[in-house]
This record gives sequence, structure tokens and C-alpha cells, in this order.
Amino acid sequence: MAVADPSPSLEILVRGPEGFTLWTGPPYSNGQPSIKLERIPCTNAKFSEDGSKLMVIKSESIICIYDCKSSKEIRSFEVPNILAATLSPRGTYLQTFQKSSSPQEKNVILWKTQTGDSVYHLFQKNMMKTTWPSIQFSSDEAIACRMATNEIQFFDARDFSKGIINRLRIPGVTAVELSKCPGSHVAAYVPESKGIPASVQVFVCGKDSQSQPVARRSFFRCSTVQLKWNSGSTGLLILVQSDVDKTNQSYYGESKLNYLTTDGTHEGVVPLRKEGPVHDVQWSCSGSEFAVVYGFMPASATVFDKKCKPLLELGSGPYNTIRWNPKGKCFGNLPGDMAFWDYMEKKQLGTTKAEWSVTSEWSPDGRYFMTATTAPRLQVDNGIKIFHHNGSLYFKKMFDKLYQVEWKPESLERFGDIAELVKSVDSLKIGETKTQGQGSKSLQASAKATSVNPPTQKPAAYRPPHAKKAEAIQAECDAIESP
Repeated sequence: MAVADPSPSLEILVRGPEGFTLWTGPPYSNGQPSIKLERIPCTNAKFSEDGSKLMVIKSESIICIYDCKSSKEIRSFEVPNILAATLSPRGTYLQTFQKSSSPQEKNVILWKTQTGDSVYHLFQKNMMKTTWPSIQFSSDEAIACRMATNEIQFFDARDFSKGIINRLRIPGVTAVELSKCPGSHVAAYVPESKGIPASVQVFVCGKDSQSQPVARRSFFRCSTVQLKWNSGSTGLLILVQSDVDKTNQSYYGESKLNYLTTDGTHEGVVPLRKEGPVHDVQWSCSGSEFAVVYGFMPASATVFDKKCKPLLELGSGPYNTIRWNPKGKCFGNLPGDMAFWDYMEKKQLGTTKAEWSVTSEWSPDGRYFMTATTAPRLQVDNGIKIFHHNGSLYFKKMFDKLYQVEWKPESLERFGDIAELVKSVDSLKIGETKTQGQGSKSLQASAKATSVNPPTQKPAAYRPPHAKKAEAIQAECDAIESP
């Protein structure tokens, strides 16, 4: 009789001024994590999407690749003048971006992590959120593509020596997003020009596919867009943002959330019941529903199904961020006070606090929710908090300076269901805070964490919205400079 593989142990990457270490994840037998990998000096570190590889940038010219099973270094690359680097979803390829003095100098290189060989070179003038990484991969690395002038170029992700195997001409295209799971479709954004509205078009990937879009959405007053595919590649959320709000209700411009399906059954604006900006929108891991936080403060939060019909209203509050539990039924919202919801049963499970949180994420097994206060966003009170899935605090550690904290990714299929999450929530009191080790004696399918703003702090120096946006875009790139 075959024995099922045990669930993998959780791991946490923690990076400070002197480098990074790998901790063992919870549960902790003695209340404290063990060190799986001692501190290694670096300026940045990032896991591949599947958690099989870890990229560590040690200097402006040295990048090392670690195997996450053995925690051993397996390859080192010397790439002078690195500005950014990233791994492909399965860690097969390393993509680097270097300073370039001329178009003849191809400054984007794709490397094979197993052999250390360079397999593709190209020139890219600058690095922005919409253009990095230059080559996008589907999650299974079966499809690869890149945006070029007026076209999208496709590659055989298993053999880049074939070069470009297909071209999709889209005049004026400035941003593309390849669906990840599976890589069956690609979305292309063309900005407004000479009275012609901006548009997002969805195309089928593949050499034999026609050049006509299977779905399309047009809109005016669009400065930037965010394109978010669901798991299954059947739905695309389009967050359209304008720098100027012509109604003069918001200094930060206006935003609209649009929704497209690849089968053509839906094309339009998501019916939000309150005016104001869209603070965050996220698909569930299953791709069957999405949650939106929107509107002038106090903001509203709503869960929709993939037919764009409201499933659950979560009320109003100073909400700003959504985090779904990997099991598909939980969310999170930070910084400040958090409320955990079971959206299946339409019940709030509990509340807790996580002041000044900069980052937040559920553990891969869905049992824990980790928040972190990190520099350079906040220079004081840096630290890590880990909560149970019902909101009770499990672990806390403070640092003089903390730059980065993240879970090592794991496949959801490697973890079983959370036994506590299929029990009744009838005896759970809202607002109840349990100490470490107590846990919850009765929980339902899952939770959503929502947040309340932290206490008022001393105003910072004035920065216009455009400067803030540029700073946010730069922060999302995997640059090598230490915070």
C-alpha cells in the first residue's frame, strides 16, 4: 500500500542589513524557530514561484542560485552592472537586466540555472513594472513571450535556440500580461491616442491562433492599467487608473474595475456599490471568485463570483488590502486591526491587531498569517508577527532593522485540509484574542482578515501622486540595491 508523502515543512526567508537566513516555519515545539540556513550576506533574495530555487544577489556582479531542498548553492553567475534579476516560475531560467550604453549591447540575458549557459539575449532600454521581466513565462513554463515594438513575440520555452516562433502584431501596445495557469491567453494594453480610446484585448496563444482578439474592452481617461488573470485563465480583471479625477472628488485620480472573460460571456465594469478608488482586488487561488476593497473611506469590501455577481458584502471600514488563504476561502487586509471572515458561512471569525504592517501573506498550508514591519518603508518597530488562521497571535519577534520576510512557496496540493477549518464557528467570540498555544477550538471553512488604519503619525514630506506611483513601481522590481 502506497504511503502518501508527508506535508512539507514551512520555511521563512528573513533578510536584514547583514544578509538573509532561512527559518523553519511553525509550528514551533519550544516557541522559537530553528535556523535552517545560517546568515548569508546579500543585497536581495527571491524564491522561484514553485519554491524549488532561491536566487541570491550577493553584489553588483554576483548572483547565486540555491536548491531549496538541500539549501545548497548549485550555481553562481558573474554578471557585471546588474540592475535587476528574476527566476522563471519553476527556476529553470535566470533573467538578468544590466546597464547598457548602446542598443547594440544586449543587456537582458536569459540563463539556464542548471548549466549556467546563456540561452537568449536582447536589448531593453529601461526597466519599468510594465516591461520587467522582459520575458514572461506561464507557471508551467510551457509558454514564453515578450513585448516588443507594436508586437508580442512568442518563444518555445523549452528551446530558446529556435528564436521567435510566432509574432502577434498589436500597434501601439505598451503592456502585456500572459495568463499563468495555463498559459493559454495573453492580454495586451494599448493606451489612448488621438481621440481613440485605450483598450485591453485578449488573444489566444499559439502559432495557429488568429490575430483577432477573443475579448476586448475600451475606455477613456486611462493613465495606467493593472491586468490580473485568474487561475484557469478564464477571466481577466482590469484595474484602470487615471491621474486626474474630473469630478474633483479625489486628489489621487480615479479608478474603474473592468472584467473580461475569454469565452465572451462577460465584458463590462464590475458593479461596485460605492464611489471612490479601488484600493485592492485579488482572485482567490481557485480562480472562482475575487474580492474587492473600494470606495472613499470607510471603504467597502465585496466578494464576487466569476460571473461578476456579488456573493458577500463584508461591510465598511478603513480597509485597503486583500489576502486570500491558499485554500481559497480566506483573505487579509492590513495594516492595523484585522477581522477574519469565513465567506462561505458569511461569518466573521475573530479580530486581532497588526499595527504598522508593510507586508502580509498566508502560509502555503493556509494555517498561519504572517505580517511584517520592514525598512525602508518604516525605520522603527521592525518585526514579524505570525497569527493562527483565526487571528490569534502565535509568534512575534522584533528587529533593529528588517528588510524582507516571506514564506517559501509550496504547491497547495502537498497540504491537506485544515481540520479546524471544517468545524463549527458557533462558540468563537468576535474580538477574542488567544495567547500562543491556545489556538481556536472551533473554526469554520476559512477567514478573511481586514484592517483598520494605524494611529495618526507625523506627516511626512510632501510627495505628489506621480512621485509616489513611480516609487512604488521601482520598489516592485527585483533590483539589487539593498533597502
